[in-house]
Formats: sequence, C-alpha cells, structure tokens
Amino acid sequence: MIELSGVSKTYRSLIRQRTVRALDDLTLSIGRGEVVGIAGPNGAGKSTLISLLVGFLHPTAGSVRVGGLPPRAWVERHGVSYLTELVALPPRWTVDETLTRLATLSGLGGGERQPRIERAVALLGLEEHRRKQVRQLSKGNLQRLGIAQALLDDSDLVILDEPTHGLDPVYTQRFRDIVAELRRPERTILIASHNLDELERLTDRVAILSGGRLQRIVGGAADVAHGHPVAYRLVVAGDPAIGDGFPGVRVAGRPGEWRLEGDLPALNAAIAGLIESGTLVTAFYPEESRLEVEFRRAVEGTE
Repeated sequence: MIELSGVSKTYRSLIRQRTVRALDDLTLSIGRGEVVGIAGPNGAGKSTLISLLVGFLHPTAGSVRVGGLPPRAWVERHGVSYLTELVALPPRWTVDETLTRLATLSGLGGGERQPRIERAVALLGLEEHRRKQVRQLSKGNLQRLGIAQALLDDSDLVILDEPTHGLDPVYTQRFRDIVAELRRPERTILIASHNLDELERLTDRVAILSGGRLQRIVGGAADVAHGHPVAYRLVVAGDPAIGDGFPGVRVAGRPGEWRLEGDLPALNAAIAGLIESGTLVTAFYPEESRLEVEFRRAVEGTE
C-alpha cells in the first residue's frame, strides 16, 4: 500500500541559505491490512513523512507511492482518513457544523453523510457537545472531534498523528477499540505517536525514526529485540536466597523485591529454579517494554 524508496526531504532557507535534511534515504514498505506505528524524538522527521504521504510535500530525492500512485493522486481519487497532530478548526463552528461541512468536503452525499456523522458522534461520545462551538471545547473534546472527522471518510488509508494526545483514560481505551474496529484486510493504518505504550498495544510493528533516518523496525519478522539483556522486577514472598543460583543474571535490590537483568533464557531458568525451591513469586514484570528498550537504543545509537 505504501512504498517509500530512498526518500529524502531537504528544507532550504531563502534568507540564510541554510539547508535542513528532515528525512534521509528512507526506505519502507507498508502492506494492506497492517497497523504500523511511527515513533521518534522531536525533529526525527515524523511530520515530514506524514506530509509526504498525504501529498502536502514532494520528496527532494527518492519516490513515494500510495497504492501505486503518487500520494496526491491517491488522496484525490480515494480519499484519506487523516488526523493532524494539532486539531485546528474554525472556532465559531459548532461540532455539528464542523462534521457536516467536513463530510461534505469529503464528497459524502446526503444519503450517507448523516449516518456517518451520527456514527462518529456516537463513537467519540460527542452527543452532549453537538451545539457547542469549537472554541468552547476542552482540549480532550477537541481531540475527540478531530478523531471523529477523520472517521467520516471510510478510506483504505488511515493516518493518525498523535491521536491520543489530550484524551483522558476512558477515551484512550475507547480509541483502542476504534482502531480494532477499523482493521480490515484492504486497509492500512498509520499511527504516529510519542506514546510508546499505546503504539505497542495498537500496532503490528513500529518504525523508529531518529535524525531523519529509519533506525529500526520493532515487531513482526523484523523484530530485533531478541538476545538483548532485559531488566525485570521480581517480587517474592519471604526472603529467599537470591543471586547465588542465578548464573548469567545481574541481581540488585532488597529482600522481597529485586531487579534482575539478563537475557531471557537465563531469566527463565532463574525463575524456574525459584519456583522449584518453593518460593512464592508474586510478580515478575519488565521495567521497560520491548518497544521502549528498542526506542532508547535506536535514539542513543547503542546496541
């Protein structure tokens, strides 16, 4: 569905004759049916990448194709379900006016426009806010309106930039359900976010950008996390001997709660030994998720 081949994007300053390379030789393929995350620190190139995919920008070098077409041609023919990072709407429009106008701009006819609006309003819990003006909405409700307008266009390409920004826990959970409902074999969903926990929950794989370059892909066949030492917290009942029988595992902490670091086979052997000795293990969990570990290593340039 999405093919980026050797894509670079350079911005040029007309005043100081400076150049800034926002993307550098980016090659990435995203298939139909996938939910893919884009992660990276500020200035990594995420916004530039999204602007290329929706046809707002053209690459300085390389090629971008969506469904075999240049991005702008795809959007004009097929539409795109798109949420911008910052939701900016005319402040005096009401919620109902906003959704009606944007549905009309998306080409929805009278017969399907209202059912789509009603469904989006119900999914995002906007019923009580329909007559409010955009300027009267809280940050969270404005974000919900932004997601609602993105759902009006039933496109095979969904691009959501920081979708959970400003959402409370209830609607963060509801957004997860919405993504699950949006999945279908012919649809590609791209989610850019700083929230690594949400990306790990929602996506099939995550592309990590830093300095305009694709540093690594986490998830699926390209997962590179195996074999790295991982830190876990171990909570046990009582005060068993910890450390002596844990070859290959670094141990720190205090009686009852320990930090274990090692590769997964060594950690599994250590925990199995504890359980066999009669120790009651009450909790065992990673300090960081796999995606968090890989993100840190990608950004810091460590292995």
